[in-house]
Amino acid sequence: MSSGTLRAAPLQQKTGTMMVSADYIKEVILAGLPCDYIDVQGDDGTHFNAVIVSAEFSGRNRVQRHQLVYQALGDRMRAEIHALGMKTLSPEEWAQQQG
Repeated sequence: MSSGTLRAAPLQQKTGTMMVSADYIKEVILAGLPCDYIDVQGDDGTHFNAVIVSAEFSGRNRVQRHQLVYQALGDRMRAEIHALGMKTLSPEEWAQQQG
């Protein structure tokens, strides 16, 4: 695999439909957005929740942060992912939440 090229989406089979995995979404976000921490959860193949920590979020509001994630995901947000809940934090905000 060459750098900058994503491998095919890891898919899971469930009741005859193909689904995207949480690991795949994580890989795609990491390929397009530098992250200090990322955790993506979801086991039904279409609905996911993510915690994303990136210095790119510093000084940006929630809408701008989400736009950066959507940009990293590209057309996958429309074609492969039905719903993605996000908690987007700067490294400073993450450190405060961790105590």
